[in-house]
Amino acid sequence: MTAEGKKVEQQDIASLMDRIGRSARASAAVLARTESATKDAALGRAAELLESRCAEILKANGRDMEAARARGLSASMLDRLRLDEARVRAMAAGIRDIVALPDPVGQVMAEWDRPNGLVIQRVRVPLGVIGIVYESRPNVTADAGALCLKSGNAAILRGGSESFYSSHAIHACLETALEESGLPGKAIQMIPTTDREAVGYLLGSMAPFVDVVVPRGGKNLIARVQRDARVPVIGHLEGLCHVYVDGAADLSMAIDVVLNSKMRRTGICGAAETLLVDRACATSHLQPLVRALLEAGCEVRGDTEAQRADPRVVPASPEDWDTEYLDAIIAVRTVDALDGAIRHIADHGSGHTDSIITDNAETAERFLSEVDSAIVLHNASTQFADGGEFGMGAEIGISTGRVHARGPVGAEQLTSFNYRVRGRGQTRPA
Repeated sequence: MTAEGKKVEQQDIASLMDRIGRSARASAAVLARTESATKDAALGRAAELLESRCAEILKANGRDMEAARARGLSASMLDRLRLDEARVRAMAAGIRDIVALPDPVGQVMAEWDRPNGLVIQRVRVPLGVIGIVYESRPNVTADAGALCLKSGNAAILRGGSESFYSSHAIHACLETALEESGLPGKAIQMIPTTDREAVGYLLGSMAPFVDVVVPRGGKNLIARVQRDARVPVIGHLEGLCHVYVDGAADLSMAIDVVLNSKMRRTGICGAAETLLVDRACATSHLQPLVRALLEAGCEVRGDTEAQRADPRVVPASPEDWDTEYLDAIIAVRTVDALDGAIRHIADHGSGHTDSIITDNAETAERFLSEVDSAIVLHNASTQFADGGEFGMGAEIGISTGRVHARGPVGAEQLTSFNYRVRGRGQTRPA
């Protein structure tokens, strides 16, 4: 089955997806008892194949890029999709970083003795079969597959139609590495069709095979997954990230951090979308911050104070405070100190990533403890919201939920646990 966008019959979709599900469930049982050395050998081989097949991967990506340009995808979406030698090498390096991590499976999280002599352990175990639905970024294929393998889970991957050929070229490296290492190639599977019905079937009809679904992509995709899934979901709705420049912020640091937070890569979920500036330092800080953003090529949509700071600022609408631009656009607002910033983030944030720039340690600690987001930073760019930057090797996504996993979802977050109880013939009294 190819990705030419052809619809397939619903009956065929059901048959295809059930076969994938059965293979994944069987593979998960194998992976759950696979030793760390075998998993790491497969991952190491996958990294080698990514590098040795770089030309093939880039050729496939070129095909995707050509189609994406013809469809008129935005510059930020094209950047997400684009691969080059450096990005392929980065994928391989990310897999090797995952190899270097401790195997979470079998880790004893806690252990205690009971008065009756029972010894109880809480031990990490794989989740089982993980369905991953994502858009645009073909590197997610490598990251997600590698993290699932490291954590002993089988993976069912459904990349976006725009990255079909790139993702399948990357997946071929993973599948070959599994088979060469003596593991089932079906432990990591790509859904081989762009038919949207396949996603619907994955979400609604595969509970016998799939234990959890992880969406990674735009707001509409994630909202659909959270709405339609009949299995647990690990995901976030959107990355509406803020940088708050406090009255005690060093101006030079603030400019550097704000520019990096917004402009390093505008199309990622950790990109800052709103800049909040303490009214106490607006006279000295607001105009230089706005000017730096404008001169970096960023459109600024601001409140009255921001408009006064620079005539190039576009008046902000109420919708701007709630918009994830994923582009070179930022909303700028002046607030009344830390309390004003916290209120704004509580009212408009998505619980993803928020940063404070300040030299006041007490103010920073209040921000870190009172802003209810998955990731909060002090004097650092929001673009550090990344599993690789957290030392996790890679991540499947940033979870803004509060159940099971929150923040970067790496190998450890793709495990659950069970209790292992050891006795010496104890029985419970009547």
